[in-house]
Parts: sequence; C-alpha cells; structure tokens
Amino acid sequence: MVLGYADSMRWELPDDGIVELVEDSVPASDSAELFRALCDAIPFESKTIRILGREIVSPRLSAWVGDPGAVYRYSGTHNLPQPWPESLAALRVQVAQRCAAPFNSVLCNLYRDGADSMGMHSDSERELGRNPVIASVSLGAVRRFQLRHRKQRDAKLDLDLPPGSLLIMRGALQHHYRHGVPKQPAIRAARLNLTFRYIEVANVVATRAG
Repeated sequence: MVLGYADSMRWELPDDGIVELVEDSVPASDSAELFRALCDAIPFESKTIRILGREIVSPRLSAWVGDPGAVYRYSGTHNLPQPWPESLAALRVQVAQRCAAPFNSVLCNLYRDGADSMGMHSDSERELGRNPVIASVSLGAVRRFQLRHRKQRDAKLDLDLPPGSLLIMRGALQHHYRHGVPKQPAIRAARLNLTFRYIEVANVVATRAG
C-alpha cells in the first residue's frame, strides 16, 4: 500500500499557520482493509483524562504507539509508547516521506460513532518542540475537523475529512490555533484517526526533571 501523491489543498492562515490536505492519500481500494487491520492491531483503551481540574472518561478510545523513550503527557495522562504493529510502522514510513518530516510516535484515536469527540486543543506540549509537524491520517467514517484562532474570530477552518485523507499541520499553527472533532450524532459508523508526531526525547527528560 503506497500513499498517493495527488494534488493537495493548502491553506496559509494568519500568524504563520499552515494546513495541507491530501484527500486520497490512502487509495480507496486500500482504505477499508487498512482500517480493519489497524483496528485489530492497535491496543485501544478507554482513558481517564483531566480537563479543567476534573477527571472524566475520554469520549473516544485511544492508544499511544511509538519508539522507546517517546513518552507523551497530555490532559493529565502519562503515556508510555506501545510497540509499532507492522501495518502501522509501514504507514509511518510513507507518511514521513510525504511530509518530509520524521515521526517517532502516533496518537491513535478511535471514534466509535458520532457521539465520540475531541475537544478543542493545541498540540503544544513541550516535548513536541517549538513548531511541530503533525500529520493526521483518517480512516472510516467522514468526520468534521474544526480549527479556530485563539484571538481572531474570523480566522478559522472547517473540513470534512474523508477516509484515506492526510491532514498536515505546520508552522506556528499550534501556538495560535486550537483544533477539535465535534460530536455528530447522526453518524453511526466508526472513524480511526492517526496523528503522527515527533517527540523530542531530551524535552521529555527535562519535563520529568522539572
């Protein structure tokens, strides 16, 4: 399975935020099979997260997969990397080639239906570095992706991400914007989202020491 290099759409947003979307990055003929294979191979679990000082059950299933040392802390959770399933490791290589960026980890989110969601947030943790490249592969049901500037109300982007699409976030986007996946109750099918990223291990050690 080879990622396509079809024409992509690109948005250059205020405050040096860059978003690129390749809709058919995973060919349609491979998308459904890859979705099933990854759902079987990834060790999903229900996590308890901390939001505004409250602990709640995460409204989706998730798994953190990565190289040894690629520890990730977000929403009050400390995530040790699970080893790479073969099919996910192969996808990592091809996503990295398409983005011209290294990735040593991936956050896997399984939205069981439209009742599952992701709140508005930024991928701005210290261990991701100053201007991280985040590459997001979507499989399964079409879900809406929302992007909002922290201060400018008219600086926003809404995209319906189809199966097989690759969304790339670059530049200073994580400093000035938040993004999320809202509830869509009419959707009954599952969606798998894989957000590849690079953890700066030296910053993980510094964060622990602090």
